[in-house]
Amino acid sequence: MPDRKRIAVLFSGTGSNFAHIINRLHKQEVEIAVALTNNPEAGGIRLAKEHGIPLEVIDSRVYESREAFDSAVVERLHPYEVDLTVLAGFMRILTPVFTEQVKSINLHPSLLPRHKGLKAIERSYEDEYPTGGVSVHWVTSELDGGEIILQKEVEKSGLSFEEYYAEVRAIEKVALEEAIRKVLS
Repeated sequence: MPDRKRIAVLFSGTGSNFAHIINRLHKQEVEIAVALTNNPEAGGIRLAKEHGIPLEVIDSRVYESREAFDSAVVERLHPYEVDLTVLAGFMRILTPVFTEQVKSINLHPSLLPRHKGLKAIERSYEDEYPTGGVSVHWVTSELDGGEIILQKEVEKSGLSFEEYYAEVRAIEKVALEEAIRKVLS
């Protein structure tokens, strides 16, 4: 399928969402043209190598500012000519240096606009609403503030925090897969 859309996947940790994209979409509906991480110790690095996906490792700790790091990311992504960049557990707050040059979507583990930023699953579990869930949204310079592409809900009733956490982590993979398809169709 030579007309497959090309995506970049950015991650910071174990790469569980990256793995899901590889297993469900890569070389089927999309081509992961590049994977990029800001963490030289990230578990997802092994996945990229196992699947022969080009990998860029840019250690965010060596940059003097967020803007300098974002500029390096934009520069590294540019040659790959991707149709979409997917933030899959990329734990960086991005500046306009990135957001104004890169068409990207982000997965967030709450029903936005509730619980932007960190510890969203914990805050969502403890709030007064009967459901929590996940959102996939367009990335803008406002943290977790871009237009929502889709959301998936999780009923909290009767669930321990650990059970709720597991449900959110499971549903986020499905949401991310659906959002990639929706945006690229």
